[in-house]
Amino acid sequence: MGNRTNWAGNVTFGARRCYEPSSLDELQRLVAGRDRVRALGTGHSFNRLADTPGDQVSVAGLPRLIEIDAAGASITVGAGLKFGDVAAELNRAGRALHNLASLPHISVAGACATATHGSGDGIGNLATAVSAAAMVTADGDVVTVRRDRDRAEFPGIAVGLGALGIVTALTLDTVPAFDIRQYVYEDLPFEQVTRHFDEIMASAYSVSLFTDWRAPLIRQAWLKRRADAADGWTAQPRWMGGRLADGPRHPVPGMPPVHCTEQLGVPGPWHERLPHFRPEFTPSNGDELQSEFLLPRAAAIEGLDALRSIAAALAPVVQITEIRTVAPDELWLSPSYRRDTVAFHFTWINDWPAVEPVLARVEAGLAPLHARPHWGKLFVTAPRVVRELYPRLDDFRRLAGRYDPAGKFRNDLLDRYVPPDR
Repeated sequence: MGNRTNWAGNVTFGARRCYEPSSLDELQRLVAGRDRVRALGTGHSFNRLADTPGDQVSVAGLPRLIEIDAAGASITVGAGLKFGDVAAELNRAGRALHNLASLPHISVAGACATATHGSGDGIGNLATAVSAAAMVTADGDVVTVRRDRDRAEFPGIAVGLGALGIVTALTLDTVPAFDIRQYVYEDLPFEQVTRHFDEIMASAYSVSLFTDWRAPLIRQAWLKRRADAADGWTAQPRWMGGRLADGPRHPVPGMPPVHCTEQLGVPGPWHERLPHFRPEFTPSNGDELQSEFLLPRAAAIEGLDALRSIAAALAPVVQITEIRTVAPDELWLSPSYRRDTVAFHFTWINDWPAVEPVLARVEAGLAPLHARPHWGKLFVTAPRVVRELYPRLDDFRRLAGRYDPAGKFRNDLLDRYVPPDR
């Protein structure tokens, strides 16, 4: 198929070919017959995590799989499906996922493999819902690993960075379906946010704060509240120094909100409110770069202050920064491994020469706070530093060595940051 690029167009893959098998048998033969191979999802990684000097394979062409097990409160889905493909069907069965990312356009397997997340004090990243994974291993065999059976190694598989095999299906925990009301408040002063950060982040099921660093303000606070919440909270015209938006908003100031999920407190099903963007629209043309750093929750204010100190450098190259919280988990390569987490997400302009020096300043400012970079986004942190941030990294390296002793699924990025166990 020739050279392919990621969604943003900032990466041209060096893979020799990209295949899209239409059956599991075909995928098994492809994997068994290649010396180097990597899975390619929807291309929403901004670095070379999905690249390979060998061949790429997409599982999007495999037979469509959505099986809802009401008795077991789970859903098994094809790895190449997008969350938007799965959510509506799950909702019709009266079930829901615990959370969703900003974009429902990303593949289930890719999001889980990189510990992508939504927001919520008590809500883990998307991979924490995974209870089983089926994958084609290096010799072409199909292996299914289960959380309840394979307890010793499962925490290393749920967030696997594509290093263990080509995932073909995932089983996800579900919860009873629920409705959400979404409210947006504008122009919260930084002083109010730093003084009341915990209260703000606990004010809804999912909370996102947005700033462009052009003024000492949180430009927007998106509160996604469960419609059945019984805490007595009601939307007021003024809250935390900000004002209730009088119409729908886009997270990036000045952008039309037509692609965004419904706001103004109108109740709707979870999958139509938890993402920021609607699945039936393309939220942008990919003309952006992204980075994200995940810190201990206790360092949230220090992190915000560190970024505010370089606001003049951030403002020209940041389209928007989003601040969210994530619950801790036990997944070895999750950036939220064993710590309550605050995430600072940067949507940059698509100008790497301008962004790179500012990104380096961001990382320098957040490094003392033990910031873990998102595996699928742009970062320049030294490999040694990243490795020190993951206490179970050596366990993962040994696990990858057992599943893939010849390094079929490895690439340059993994070799630098998660070197083979030799």
